[in-house]
Amino acid sequence: MKEELRKRRSWLDGFMAYPAPAGLSEAQLRENIILLDQALYTLWNLGDNLIYAWTPEHQGLRVLVAPHPMLTEFLQGDGHLSPAEVTRRSRLLDKLLSNQEHLETQAFDQMAAELGIGPQLIELPFDPAQSLGLPLIAAIAARYGIRLVEDRAVILFDAVGFSRLTPLQQVVQLNSLSCSVNAAYAKLLDREININFARTTTGDGFYIWNRMRGVEANVELYQLMQFILADNALARERASNPMTVPQLRACFHVGSHYEFYQSEGLNPTSFSYLVGQVTIELARMIDHALPGQILVGKFNTLMHDESTGGNVRIDSLDFVERTRAPLRSLNGLKLAGAEVDEISCYLTGRRDSTGLWGISEYQIADKHGFIHRVYNAKINIHRRHGEPIYLGLREEDLPEDANRRVADTHYAEL
Repeated sequence: MKEELRKRRSWLDGFMAYPAPAGLSEAQLRENIILLDQALYTLWNLGDNLIYAWTPEHQGLRVLVAPHPMLTEFLQGDGHLSPAEVTRRSRLLDKLLSNQEHLETQAFDQMAAELGIGPQLIELPFDPAQSLGLPLIAAIAARYGIRLVEDRAVILFDAVGFSRLTPLQQVVQLNSLSCSVNAAYAKLLDREININFARTTTGDGFYIWNRMRGVEANVELYQLMQFILADNALARERASNPMTVPQLRACFHVGSHYEFYQSEGLNPTSFSYLVGQVTIELARMIDHALPGQILVGKFNTLMHDESTGGNVRIDSLDFVERTRAPLRSLNGLKLAGAEVDEISCYLTGRRDSTGLWGISEYQIADKHGFIHRVYNAKINIHRRHGEPIYLGLREEDLPEDANRRVADTHYAEL
């Protein structure tokens, strides 16, 4: 066991970013983390089991642990469940998996009875709430379970023509895109915008998301997308060989997904993976995006609003409008040695007979016949002593058969 723990200590370091509870040294916090994590790790059994819920006790935790097929088995039942019961069970699981924290004792016991899982007690030589803190316990337990997230924004970047490149050209282009991601992140850090972003490769691009959630976190991710695309455009201008820098198409969407940690060696991975409706929607969107185009998916969801502490319902049009004010704080930031005077972002549309501009909504039909609604986005970056950077396609650049227009709404003066 000592050798196993020695191999896992570097994985545990990530949890040390949480502040130690009052009166507790960092050394003691580390020891408490190890004790709890080792107990959860034993129950996890190299990924065979998942932690579905937990509640703190005076000196320990009660947890619901079961093999991962339990989720689908609970939904299927004995095969003779009524549609109403299937719906009820589905909603129950959604509520359980979307919970980011502990369950109170009564709710925990009710969930155990519903799922038919006998709670297990993890005994600890300390009060976990006082000697770790509930947020840290939730972060540790999350690595051993699955979470449903409803309101996180995700970006998908795709390198145009990637499959036609040689393997060496492919790796050079992916490295170029990775450098643009890092450069954009560094630019935002200069303005104290610290995005806790994660990414996973699709083979010819990346999914990127903010580990933090809420309106502000999603707006910051949109800003990151803008600067990734800007850095990529500048890199393409400077490149002596255009094949070394990818031409990108990008999609941005907010939607539900499951977040999980795969088994890697002896541990869950230190980074999460996403799978769910939002990644499916993005994949369908990118299939129909044109080279250089930026698509924003149509969404309408509740997001946590840090300014009020509550939740606010935001749709795609509201969201893009909300991204405009924070962009003003980035004026003066340098791109390729030239200061930024202004960044404007908007969804495109047609001008009507009165001179007002609309926002055009399009629909995409995928190979399965499902319809996905999207908007075409533009980003213009004006620099004081440099040429403007125009990202995305104008409305007039879109061929009539690119995506079928279904509506022109939200008219306003340009």
